[in-house]
Amino acid sequence: MKTLMRFHFNSHILLIVYSFCLFQASCQNSGKLNIVADLPSNLEENSGIQMYSDNAIWVIEDNGNKDEIYKVNFSGKVTKKFEVKNAKNKDWEDLAKDTIGNLYIGDFGNNSNDRKSMTIYKLPNPEKEKGEKIEAEKIEFTYPEQKKFPPKKSNLYYDTEAFFHWQNALYIITKNRTRPYDGKALIYKVPDKKGNYKAELVGEFIACDNQKICSITSADISSDGKTIALLSYGYLWLITDFELDDFSKGKKQQIDLDVRTQLESVCFKNDSTLLVSDERTGLNGGNLYTLDLSKL
Repeated sequence: MKTLMRFHFNSHILLIVYSFCLFQASCQNSGKLNIVADLPSNLEENSGIQMYSDNAIWVIEDNGNKDEIYKVNFSGKVTKKFEVKNAKNKDWEDLAKDTIGNLYIGDFGNNSNDRKSMTIYKLPNPEKEKGEKIEAEKIEFTYPEQKKFPPKKSNLYYDTEAFFHWQNALYIITKNRTRPYDGKALIYKVPDKKGNYKAELVGEFIACDNQKICSITSADISSDGKTIALLSYGYLWLITDFELDDFSKGKKQQIDLDVRTQLESVCFKNDSTLLVSDERTGLNGGNLYTLDLSKL
């Protein structure tokens, strides 16, 4: 009798857990984001994505993980990986690519605002590389406006998780950690060539006033150069009718994605569709999504 009661109890718990999982997935799919794939469990801290070929992305993870990049298909399987030579994953936070296929890894995560130098690793097109390792060149830079490491709480502007490439330059958008929070992200520019630079401050982007959902975690620009996407933990900003370098003066559309998972990565699949991913936290996240911009 006790065994039977235990079976009924355990079955009831399993049913609740299963129903909760279905509810989470249906909530995410019923909003603006549509699930494409469950990402591999060993990539639960994915922090940057970029797309080269149909139905696959390249993925990195953030600090504490391997110095590797991974190709993941839309079925959620790793089909290829490279160890990145001459690189160290201090805190890899985003991926960007240029028009000839070079891939850029942003090693500029800086939660405590105490790093004095940042690095972007420039890799050749991973779709064309063979073997198990891929070479990296270093683009090193500093933020000239930062004088103390860390600065005062009111000046914690120098964590970074977002950037994109356009016309021989990399545009970097910082992640605000100020206290009190003022919603401001700084926009910097560095050349896309190997070297050591002082990043050029070219503008400021004001997101919104809720730190939990307004701090920028990833960015990309469409292949036609007409739309910039900025991602946060639940919001998306689309910027059009802009001029570079200071794209903050363009037309801004703020979109609530109707989810509050740890959204970490965005890239354009094509000029009208975004790919978005989030970290896995418990039963939530760890997915690759699409977002149809024509339906917004």
